[in-house]
Amino acid sequence: MNFEGYSVEEIGKFIKARRRQVKVTQRQLAMTANTGLRFISELERGKPTCQIGKVLIVLQTLGIKIILAIRDGK
Repeated sequence: MNFEGYSVEEIGKFIKARRRQVKVTQRQLAMTANTGLRFISELERGKPTCQIGKVLIVLQTLGIKIILAIRDGK
């Protein structure tokens, strides 16, 4: 399962898909990542003001590695 995109909404959808793939509820993810249920819900909906530190913890909890790359032609 790979992701390539630029919007917060796309990132949220990817996180939600991965959470479902590993069969974890939002509540379970929130507890494991030491965040609130509201944060997970907002993150999956693509809220643009989510704290990056918490986002990184959630990604790590779900086993998602981040790779940053420069877009072609930039």
